Amino acid sequence: MSDFDKYESRVANTGDKTMTDEIQSSPKDETQEASSLLLTNNGYSGNSYECNGNVKHVGADTYHSVTMVTDAENTATGRTDSTSGETRERETWGSKLDFLLSVTGFAVDLGNVWRFPYICYKNGGGAFLIPYFFMLIFLGLPLFYMELALGQFHRSGAVVIWKQLCPMFTGVGIGIIFVATYVGMYYNTIIAWALYYLIASCRYEVPWASCDNEWNTPHCFSIAKGNRSLINNETIPSALEYFQFSVLESHRSTGIDDIGGIKWSLCLCLIGVMLLVYFALWKGIKSSGKAVWVTATVPYVVLLVLLIRGATLPGAEVGIRYFFTPVWDKLFEVGVWIDAAAQIFFSLGPGFGTLMALSSYNKFNNNCYMDAMVTAIINCFTSLMAGFVVFSVLGYMGHILNKAVEDLAEEGPGLVFYVYPEAISTLTGSVFWAIIFFLLLITLGLDSTFGGLESVITAICDLSPKLERRRELVVAAVVLYCFLGGLATTTYGGQYVITLLDTHAAPVALIFICFVEAIAVNWFYGVQRFSDDIEKMLGFQPGLYWKICWCFICPAFLMLLFVLSIVAYQGLELDGYRFPPWSEMVGWMITISSPLCIPGYMVYLFITTPGNIKERLVKMITPHSRRGEPTSNFYSGLNTTQCVLHVKTTETGQCLTQDTELSNMCDFQNSDHVTYDGTTNNDNEKEKMLFDNDSFNVNNSEDSRNGVFETGTYEHTNSDVKSPE
Repeated sequence: MSDFDKYESRVANTGDKTMTDEIQSSPKDETQEASSLLLTNNGYSGNSYECNGNVKHVGADTYHSVTMVTDAENTATGRTDSTSGETRERETWGSKLDFLLSVTGFAVDLGNVWRFPYICYKNGGGAFLIPYFFMLIFLGLPLFYMELALGQFHRSGAVVIWKQLCPMFTGVGIGIIFVATYVGMYYNTIIAWALYYLIASCRYEVPWASCDNEWNTPHCFSIAKGNRSLINNETIPSALEYFQFSVLESHRSTGIDDIGGIKWSLCLCLIGVMLLVYFALWKGIKSSGKAVWVTATVPYVVLLVLLIRGATLPGAEVGIRYFFTPVWDKLFEVGVWIDAAAQIFFSLGPGFGTLMALSSYNKFNNNCYMDAMVTAIINCFTSLMAGFVVFSVLGYMGHILNKAVEDLAEEGPGLVFYVYPEAISTLTGSVFWAIIFFLLLITLGLDSTFGGLESVITAICDLSPKLERRRELVVAAVVLYCFLGGLATTTYGGQYVITLLDTHAAPVALIFICFVEAIAVNWFYGVQRFSDDIEKMLGFQPGLYWKICWCFICPAFLMLLFVLSIVAYQGLELDGYRFPPWSEMVGWMITISSPLCIPGYMVYLFITTPGNIKERLVKMITPHSRRGEPTSNFYSGLNTTQCVLHVKTTETGQCLTQDTELSNMCDFQNSDHVTYDGTTNNDNEKEKMLFDNDSFNVNNSEDSRNGVFETGTYEHTNSDVKSPE
């Protein structure tokens, strides 16, 4: 027999439950004595069992191990269809950079450009960085790391993963799908606006540079061509008129209750964006992993070019000083800390299910801890870089208009669709600067929408191997659904629909969902069990800081954010237009639809679970892996029942499967059994092992010896098992 034997076997439980396991035998010629049996559920270890009065546990001297898992640590995870028995591998990233670029691209989005600079300036400039990094350390980073680790260990998306954590919280994953699709209905339209600008900029002069166009009003004023001394309260910048009267044609709508018809040029741009999204996602990470090499790197090239150009403009230093000069008194305002928490939370993007989905395609031993650190640092660096880019141009605008920077600072679409374009129109080579600026917006937006929709697609495909085999159709269905839902945003009153969705689709609901997620993982599944999972992947336990953040600090901050978000709500308003009450009711219905999935699924699970009330509740909070049940109609990664038999050198006896606690936890009842069918590296040696709730049989066809493992000492040499004397 070879020095190292590896057996790969299929394990069959009752019914149609199947999984695979890895059996390894050590290269030992001397007699080995079986000593201890350790049960591990879904990678959860640390339990010791009493054998003949002695507590046994696995140590470093393990010689022989039997692990019922679907995959070894460093290999792609297999999925087994419980109905057909078909085993398939879960794809993994082509390279580590594919994953890092995908996660970074998702985290770095339009908000880094149009929200962070204004929030930083409004809340004390450089002083804001203190609460900003404080919230990064105690809120954003722990949640980011938690979701990366969850996805990587369980190799599942936002829905199936809860079968392995705490089944009654499966509604969290369903709610995430609701939120992600709501966002997909309007976020892609904003990318379509940028695409519209990009196409319109491909001419000898940017169209918003002058006031002699058909959409201009008598109040139009061009900073690039007009007499700047004539600017007053009644004049309207040409870039603003272009955005309102040419791009959106908002004058053809009177409000949310009269949004008008579809503006077909914007609709065509939205179709173009959706086609890009589809072809980036249709082949899974094989296609999206290559797309992000462009969409995740181009923004940094463009930001660097814009930063260099902005820094050379007159007045740039004034704008940067406004952005970065600390106002220390702001630190005593509660609102500043709340803004910092919200900015970090929505910037890094926990709760969307994207981090779980993307990390689920990692190799088991990938260092997700370092990934979380690197991505968070890049995200913060990008926000600061974008702040310098934006405020250098605002300083320039203040210089040429003889206005204070605070009168020009603005957040949201207004900053990137008419304030910044107005400045671009005054530059030499304005067409070039416009093209690269809107290319920046498009690539930033595409990365984020790739990640957001991937969370939905992965969650759906994980539900069934048939869906995964037809991923192209699933992607098409999701993209089409978001497109149809987003058609209202391409109407003449589309900006009102976008405002409603942007306010109600994600912010409040996502905070609550993430709060429930943190509680479910760290209080129901257990922070120690979760830490043990991380140790299995990375080789070390998370420190006390991480555990305290996961258990206490993150839930506390999230609940505070949730309550304050509701209290601070003052209705919907856009450019002086006050939304009617019925539209706000619709908005709140959208808001509560996703969190309602959580209690809704709990009720459904309680009703459909057999047993009395106590038995139902126990099953609802018990991971399927601990009940010996599959997570769905197939196994995904480590989403299986795992029982680990470790045999190591010792002089004491064997702890048997007739151990009541072990038998019950493995769900090996009278009719249940687990069968190992495997082949050694030597084709001449075959081995079949069977153990049920009261015996462990070994049949070696080479010498026809059968042995029943009972309490006692056994010789185990070269896989030949001898009965005790």
